[in-house]
Amino acid sequence: VKLWAVADVDASQIKRSLTHLASKFSGKIDVDATRQFVGMDAYEKLLASGVDVVLLAAPPAFRPQHLAAAVEAGKHIFAEKPVAVDMAGVQSVLASAKRAKQKGVSIQHGFCWRFEPAVREAYRKVLDGELGRVISVYGTYMASVPRAMKDPKLRPADCSDVAWQIKNWMGYEWLSGGPLVEQGIHTVDKISWAMGDVPPVAAVATGGRIQRRDEGDVYDHYNVAYEYANGVICHVGERQFNHAHREVLDRVFCEKGRMIGPNKPTFYDAHGKEIWTFSGKSQNMYQVEHDEFFAAIRKGEVVSSGEFLARSTALAILGREAAHTGRRITWDELMKSNHDLAPDSLKWGDAHEVSGVPVPGKI
Repeated sequence: VKLWAVADVDASQIKRSLTHLASKFSGKIDVDATRQFVGMDAYEKLLASGVDVVLLAAPPAFRPQHLAAAVEAGKHIFAEKPVAVDMAGVQSVLASAKRAKQKGVSIQHGFCWRFEPAVREAYRKVLDGELGRVISVYGTYMASVPRAMKDPKLRPADCSDVAWQIKNWMGYEWLSGGPLVEQGIHTVDKISWAMGDVPPVAAVATGGRIQRRDEGDVYDHYNVAYEYANGVICHVGERQFNHAHREVLDRVFCEKGRMIGPNKPTFYDAHGKEIWTFSGKSQNMYQVEHDEFFAAIRKGEVVSSGEFLARSTALAILGREAAHTGRRITWDELMKSNHDLAPDSLKWGDAHEVSGVPVPGKI
């Protein structure tokens, strides 16, 4: 495997990335100046550059468009999470996933915890019923603010809205999907895993913006309750606060005990006694996801995780929209939605005004 081409909207980002990668992967980087593509259409040039596999890691707003183009070009795809920021994007990805199966194109997902050996084994045992039926899940993703927004006073006079927002993409819902969808989605996905990847009936949620004072429009905390048909309620607590308690924990409560993870997942019985912990070989989950992807390609096997990617993304969107609207939103209602957060076509120099921080209950 060699890195053959790179595409980005920012030439300086390409230079930084290649310098960093070259220091780690000697002999694996072969990206000359003719295969460094810059601009909003750079992905199209990359797809025509002779690559076999593409890694989609641009801001999530562009993932549906990039995925559709890569499928049509017949390229195998690794797509980071989330795969969309809105339901229009999810519907696009579902269509691309169907098209990929028809063309024999592989789509690998970036829900990295699904590849961590210890976590895989823990959830396998939970789903096999070793602790009895799952009765509740509480998952947390309590982190700090991932990246500071650039001071608006530093914005160059010739910098357009689109250019400025992409440079600060984590702060804008139309680009990132917001913290629950962009980061907390790992915890949302593990709740889905514990529930056998059966979609919930509905979600009710709260959230808001307490610490953030930047000019973006994303919340900085969410609390979501997912309702399942079997009466189970699963909760997600997600936030990005500085100088506050931090944890990323899965608590899966079952009839006969509980599982606590994801780091060194452990089972406890109903009295709190430790009854199992993973003792196998530790592996880097980011490496495993690519090892398995490339092994499948070499065997001629098709990895078809596009629909899974779309549905786990939709599950996070369900929680976000329940918080933003203040409504109880059903899964069926969500899957019929074509809610679209961004224009279909944007240019680097375009004006693009955001509507402001969502207010629950506002009609």
